[in-house]
This record gives sequence, C-alpha cells and structure tokens, in this order.
Amino acid sequence: MAKPSSAYLSIIRAIDLFTEYFGILLACVLVPLLIVPNVYEVISRYVFSDPTIWALDATTMVYGALFMLGSAYALLKGAHVRTDMLWEGFSNKTKGTIDSIAFIVFFLPTMAILTYSSWDDFIYSMSIGERSNSGAWQPIIWPFRGVITLTFAMLFVQGISELMKSFWAARTGEFLVQHEKIEV
Repeated sequence: MAKPSSAYLSIIRAIDLFTEYFGILLACVLVPLLIVPNVYEVISRYVFSDPTIWALDATTMVYGALFMLGSAYALLKGAHVRTDMLWEGFSNKTKGTIDSIAFIVFFLPTMAILTYSSWDDFIYSMSIGERSNSGAWQPIIWPFRGVITLTFAMLFVQGISELMKSFWAARTGEFLVQHEKIEV
C-alpha cells in the first residue's frame, strides 16, 4: 500500500483542522445568537405586549451566516448531497476520479469566481453603508456581504483539501478519510 508524503498529509490536515475548529467555534458563537433574540422577542411580545423591530432581521441574518459559514464544515464532513443510488456502485478509484474532475472543472473555478465577485459586492456595500430595507430597523448589510465572501473562500480552501483526498483515492483506490454516511 502506497503512503502519501508527510507534506501532502500536512496540507490536508492543516486545512481540515482549520475547517473543523472554525465550524465548532461558529456553532458555539452563532447558535446562542439564534436563541437569545428569539427568546427575547417572545417574552417582549407576549409578556410585555411590546414586540421588537429588530428580532426578525437579527434572527434571519444570524441563521443565514450560520448556514453559509457552516457549508465548508459540511463539505469536510461529507454532508453535502450525492446521488447514492449511483455512487455506491462505483469503485473507490472511480469515485476519486469523478470527485477529482468535479473539483477541478466545476467546484474550484466556481468558488474562485464567486469569491472574487462577492468581494467586489462586499467592498461596494461597505463603501455606501448599505442597509436593509425589509423592515423598520434597517440594519447594515455589509457584514453579511462579507459572510458571503468568506463562505466562498472557505469552500475554495476546503475544496483543495477534498481535491487532494480525491486525487489519492483516484491513484490508489483508498480513501484517506472515511466519511460517515448521513441519511435524512
């Protein structure tokens, strides 16, 4: 059995470790930020008959940030959707080859383009002090435009790790990482 070089494994481990810790930190910070505004709104609305103007926007933005920023963690864990009825019939080499081609042709170029274009949107939004017009609160929007850019950049970096793992599977027929099968 061939063994990958320590440099090859170090790159994969560094990217995966960053994504893992960022995902855990994200959950620890943003999940409470989802709970607190909702609890506050419920108490304010139903106990004191004084609803807030900000709770809906705050909850929507925090949930959006959690969902977007968690996508690189989901990629690391193998939690994105696959067509299992076809996928399970392929050999590990074939799976590695398909994934390698998909990462090179579709995933990485798309993430690079989206990172680049969303960066321009983020900078423009920040320069004009863009605000939401969906309610009376009208919070600033540019931090959430920054979340979009960060999401695509993180997906790109995690995609490099996944590509390296796929290359290895295509070459040797062995996966460097076994993902648990998540069924919904």
